Amino acid sequence: MNKLHDWPEPVIRVQSLSESGLKSIPERYIKPATDRPSLNVEEDPSNMDVNIPIIDLTGLSEDGNNLPQSTMDQISLACREWGFFQVVNHGVCPGFMDQVRETWRSFFHLPMEMKQAYANSPKTYEGYGSRLGIEKGAILDWSDYYYLHYLPLTLKDYNKWPAPPDSCREVIDEYGKELVKLGGRIMKVLSISLGLKEDRLQNAFGGDNFGACLRVNFYPKCPQPELALGLSSHSDPGGLTLLLTDHQVSGLQVRKDDKWITVKPAPHAFIVNIGDQIQVLSNANYKSVEHRVIVNSDMERLSLGFFYNPKSDIPIQPMEELVSTDKPALYSPMTFDEYRLFIRLRGPKGKSQIESLHSPR
Repeated sequence: MNKLHDWPEPVIRVQSLSESGLKSIPERYIKPATDRPSLNVEEDPSNMDVNIPIIDLTGLSEDGNNLPQSTMDQISLACREWGFFQVVNHGVCPGFMDQVRETWRSFFHLPMEMKQAYANSPKTYEGYGSRLGIEKGAILDWSDYYYLHYLPLTLKDYNKWPAPPDSCREVIDEYGKELVKLGGRIMKVLSISLGLKEDRLQNAFGGDNFGACLRVNFYPKCPQPELALGLSSHSDPGGLTLLLTDHQVSGLQVRKDDKWITVKPAPHAFIVNIGDQIQVLSNANYKSVEHRVIVNSDMERLSLGFFYNPKSDIPIQPMEELVSTDKPALYSPMTFDEYRLFIRLRGPKGKSQIESLHSPR
């Protein structure tokens, strides 16, 4: 039997646990002491005013890049030092962003039996899920999610998308089209900021044959948030991530200089982060950075992660323009399919996944 066909034990929906009124969380969700979040911000007041860079994309359109050099420099610095930045004036309508977020919120508040119709398996992860990785007895994250494909079109399957609430599929489809366009614009900027031709990074992704998928994360209220994580520490395995978060509820934390910085989302911004594949292609000039999600006892939280990925079956390796005798290739070739399988078997494990791929010296 294919080891990816089934979950190793019965799946429990975290939202059901949360809504049952339990006062303490099951042992399966209690993180080791070293991984637990510090929820007392007073411990390190130096972090309270720190935020990932916010970058204004006014001047970046489908027709061309008219961003000032100062903005290009900001993006390059953010990719080298943070691996994360927020973008505003990005071209996606704020009202539509709100509509998409609230449509998904409505889905997660449907009766459980309606959501269960879309339950996923570890074979493709598509659909309604509550765990990553298939390690039996693993400590789990305090979240449920929905995962679906946009591109390539051979993987796009409307039947695996939720039909309720009303017009949900149309909203999801339109969102995908908007974010594919935005992702393409940002890819050009990243390519130029690496000193390459604007289409070089996109071509390394497979040109027009790239992949795109969506993971909507739902973080229910947690009675003991100091013991749990909504999403364990990891770096994103794909190329580029565009994240739409709740305005009111923060939860995303980014690792910087061995400290966890809680991201303060700007209104109607997208949070952009570099994935492992761009770290490889850029020969580690641009870094994918560890991040995690904390939960709270007062409010649920929703976020939408849109992943802009390389074609799944082409070898990804450092681009030759960024390899020299001074800086040889740091990674051996590996397809995104191979890398993704590697991660799906193991679940989220900080930066250890990509670090283990360093070329032998």
